[in-house]
Amino acid sequence: MKIHHLNCVAIQSPTGDNAIGHCVLIETAAELILLDAGISSIDLAQPSLHFSKALIQQIGLNLTEIRSAKEQILALGLDPNCVTTVVLTHLDFDHSSGLLDFPQATVHIGVEELASFVQGNPRYLSFVLEHQPKIEVYAASPEHWLGFEARYLSIHSDLKMALIPLFGHTIGHCGITFEVDKQVYFYIGDAYYLRAELTDPHHPVHELTATRAVNNTQRIETLNRLMTFVKDHPEVCVFGYHDAAEFDDELGAF
Repeated sequence: MKIHHLNCVAIQSPTGDNAIGHCVLIETAAELILLDAGISSIDLAQPSLHFSKALIQQIGLNLTEIRSAKEQILALGLDPNCVTTVVLTHLDFDHSSGLLDFPQATVHIGVEELASFVQGNPRYLSFVLEHQPKIEVYAASPEHWLGFEARYLSIHSDLKMALIPLFGHTIGHCGITFEVDKQVYFYIGDAYYLRAELTDPHHPVHELTATRAVNNTQRIETLNRLMTFVKDHPEVCVFGYHDAAEFDDELGAF
């Protein structure tokens, strides 16, 4: 089993930080599993198909600097058609546009997140699910993982993986935990944008993450839980979606 770290987004944030889109590809003997999907090759080829110029400018997307997950999978010598599972932290388009490149894949997501999307929450772009993929949803669970609620996934693999509710950024935002080669990983999506949020209460990125949170009280509660978790569990590799320094650290580790 192998882990590949893919950067599938390039954003110039209002705080001046260059943000990325840290997707994870897990290569097993039977399939490829993708954690978050970035921006699709379709949207990179034709940005105006789904993105307005105003949206691109508002988000700070630098589309010329993005390589899709599909393109990077091909560059690894792997077949994108072998991506049979995509696990999403949430449905913001910078995490889910790439689903268009993997129409054969089953999408795994928290039930609260999908419900918010289906109900027409204006933060989402509907095109990301218009190809009508097979979707597996996961509701509240009595099971736990290191103090967090754990919603274990139904996937055809020896890999044990769970969605971990980390609500606040969106109504159903979840992290993802998994273990490869005895290393435990906790991918926290957009629970923070930069890891500095865990240690610097005055970092300007806090204002941005608060603005983008659907429930800022929940976001802060989640952030506080992550602060404690990182201190209590140094053996777990914790990383998010947008922090370029974390991405560089992961590449250096493999």
